[in-house]
Amino acid sequence: MKRVSFQGEPGAYSEAAAVSFFDDKIKTIPCPTFAKVLKNTEDNEGDYSILPIENSLEGSVGESNDLLLTTNLTVMGEIYHRIQHCLIGTGSIEDIDTVYSHPQALGQCRQFIQDHSLKTVPSYDTAGSVRTIKDLNKDSVACIASRNAAEIFGVAVIQEGIEDNANNYTRFLIFSKGKSDKNKNSKTSIVFSIKHEAGALFRIINEFHQYKVNLTKIESRPNRGTSWEYNFYVDFEGHQDDTSIKEMLLKIKENSSFLKILGSYPIAKLD
Repeated sequence: MKRVSFQGEPGAYSEAAAVSFFDDKIKTIPCPTFAKVLKNTEDNEGDYSILPIENSLEGSVGESNDLLLTTNLTVMGEIYHRIQHCLIGTGSIEDIDTVYSHPQALGQCRQFIQDHSLKTVPSYDTAGSVRTIKDLNKDSVACIASRNAAEIFGVAVIQEGIEDNANNYTRFLIFSKGKSDKNKNSKTSIVFSIKHEAGALFRIINEFHQYKVNLTKIESRPNRGTSWEYNFYVDFEGHQDDTSIKEMLLKIKENSSFLKILGSYPIAKLD
């Protein structure tokens, strides 16, 4: 049985995404932090790890992206998981003045929170916020999480579908110690930083153009080790073992001060 580590309590969206990705039966392992999720697999306490990387409404998950720089695991898969938020609590919507949830979930429900003049309290996990409000047992306090989490902890769903936009998906990456098999519909993820030279970024982006490689994502994030320097996170179509992709990556490496290939994996469909 595959062991898959995820961040949060049972009922977390990460756990649901893991179940959707692996069609057969798996054992899910809840972890308190994203770092622990990866460490479980690095230390052979699990076979796979799953992390949320970006959301269609709120953008990138910063902590997850920063961890990609240090892990020795390989990205072997991705999945887009539909996020449907529920307001969960023991009281009625008129009773509630405070709502708990993960900052990403609070951001995805910003309009609902504003419309009801709710005070927000960030929590480490959506499903964990259900446990919190169950322990508080106050009608004035609610949380935002999945229906599954509400059922697991035995707390009522007050209202479903409270996210600002129904087109609310989170992209998750799956990590392991092994590589994904080469697939004709593959995507590769890399991280690089550039030299302090005029045209350095252009030269790298131009390589994708010269090799006719389609970029599906490019994003910069601050380099925590050096002020005002940035790492660039790039996803593109193709497999790192393709001859032309190998040549392109070598040229990119020559024009960068740092390059890390995170992995190649089958392109996921957005259901």
